[in-house]
Amino acid sequence: MTISISISNDIKQELKISAPTLTQDQITRRDKIFNSNNPNFKCHGHKIPEIESIVKKINNKYQCSHNEAIEVFKYLINSNIHEEKFAAVFFLNLFKKNFNEFTIDIFKSEFTKYCDTWALCDSTMVRVIGPFLGKRGKEELAKQTIEEWSNSENMWVRRASMVILLKITMMKKDFNKDRVFEIVEKMLQFPEDYIQKGIGWLLKTCTMYDPDVIINYLEKNKKHLPRLILRYATEKLPKEERARILKK
Repeated sequence: MTISISISNDIKQELKISAPTLTQDQITRRDKIFNSNNPNFKCHGHKIPEIESIVKKINNKYQCSHNEAIEVFKYLINSNIHEEKFAAVFFLNLFKKNFNEFTIDIFKSEFTKYCDTWALCDSTMVRVIGPFLGKRGKEELAKQTIEEWSNSENMWVRRASMVILLKITMMKKDFNKDRVFEIVEKMLQFPEDYIQKGIGWLLKTCTMYDPDVIINYLEKNKKHLPRLILRYATEKLPKEERARILKK
């Protein structure tokens, strides 16, 4: 048995034996929140810090290389169990000093096949991919990644491109207006709620750093922007400002 399989099996076992006991109401509410598009979706009920703790604990048992960590990631990410997918991401992130352009390709490939919830998409981009691409010297790779991912046929990868951009915006406390509005206009052609919510989230994030630019855009375009986008985009605006924009 290879080390990557041993690590993966240990993580799966640890997640299983430490799973909390949930009532049926809790399970129903949780599944409604995650709203997975995977018909075989399963979830133990762990919180993110608990998953991270398990991943670190298992990693400390082994001498694992970066290439072996990639194999662990690929093995766990295709699971139907929510926490095992998260464990895949968090385990590979332990080797973030080795991240490069190839790593981005791996994430895109595996997420295209196996991402099944907004939670996995957003957490990975905010906690792993966004911070990597937001580093100094990664500007061109970030631009290339956002552009390529935004053209994906996969909804989660398209949403991920916006979450990467908003995370970089938060890191830099500023945003490239042309790039933001270019991706917003591109995403407006897609009807999925999770894409529209992503557009709203991106615009809302930008209001923290240059609200006038976003307010002007929303005022100018509110007649044709879906209300879902307007609601999300205006959440951080003053009450009067928000009411004016939402009044079509």
